Amino acid sequence: MSGFSPEWLALREPADLAARNLGVLDACGSTFSHHGALAICDLGAGTGASLRAFTHILPLHQQWTLVDHDPVNLAAVHFSGDESRVKFRVAVHDFAKQPACWPAHTELVTASALLDLTSADWIGRLVAALAVDGVAVLATLIFNGVIAADPAHPLDAAVATAFSLHQTSDKGFGPAAGPAAADMMAQSLQDAGYEVTAGDSPWSIGRTAPAFLRQTLEGIAMAVRETGAVPQVDEWLRDRLANVRLLTIGHRDIFARPRR
Repeated sequence: MSGFSPEWLALREPADLAARNLGVLDACGSTFSHHGALAICDLGAGTGASLRAFTHILPLHQQWTLVDHDPVNLAAVHFSGDESRVKFRVAVHDFAKQPACWPAHTELVTASALLDLTSADWIGRLVAALAVDGVAVLATLIFNGVIAADPAHPLDAAVATAFSLHQTSDKGFGPAAGPAAADMMAQSLQDAGYEVTAGDSPWSIGRTAPAFLRQTLEGIAMAVRETGAVPQVDEWLRDRLANVRLLTIGHRDIFARPRR
């Protein structure tokens, strides 16, 4: 919504942490609970938020490969945990062209806030590559089209519809799956023989996070403005900035493992 700069990623990270579905995380953690070590590859790693978010649910010893197309974000990767047991390396890669960019020994692929930006074709290629290698996947914070506010505004529904339409424009992967991405991913994984656990992971943004709330609302309005579908979007934005107490943005989380 404000690009994918380190500043925006830092602003959203607390909301991401609070939103992720605990049932989905538990399914991932229990799958690898008997492993002494695990190799993980994170697609669209940014500044390493998945590394910071998931180390506590995974085995004691971890080797992460953090993949992103943006070297600026990768240069800002930081981790304050035990680097004697959790090690990571970074790799610049255009995974829009080739989803399968994980090292040969990888057992888990992660991706946060990524799949709704990708296309149906890309999701299909990703799942096919995962299935060939027998790799599990944890995909979180997939936008599902839900935008709701308290108190409500008469234009909320029109804005949500227009924003979802904007989310289906090409984000560099072909026409984006947008709000359909989570269902596409889950179905593709099931068809490929995976056992899938899914659950909701909404952002709940209140006045205690004023900068994040403002940037999220402004980002929604910017996207809607580009569609031309809601001429009164500036009026909507002024009201929302002044009056919204709680903004909810819907997401889905998915964990899937090959059936044995």
